Amino acid sequence: MQKQVMLERIGHSPTLHTVLMVEAALEAAGEPITIAGLKRSLPKKVLHSTLLTVLDYLQQSGKILITTKGVVWIFAPRQEIEALKKRGVEL
Repeated sequence: MQKQVMLERIGHSPTLHTVLMVEAALEAAGEPITIAGLKRSLPKKVLHSTLLTVLDYLQQSGKILITTKGVVWIFAPRQEIEALKKRGVEL
């Protein structure tokens, strides 16, 4: 139900290119970055409302955290997870 409300509120969706561009910028930052700093680091201009929509999506999908210090990339690629599993202890 919450996703439906979000979709109705958005009106339009960001393009895949925009989402990937924001993901790449966040991953490259390597540390918390403010939304203003993120906008400056993007290769193309993005409307503020569109950027917020992308950030909301990335947070809901578990790829970023939005903290008081800024936005930080937390997603670990599958290869890294598999390596952690091999070194871990089975419970």
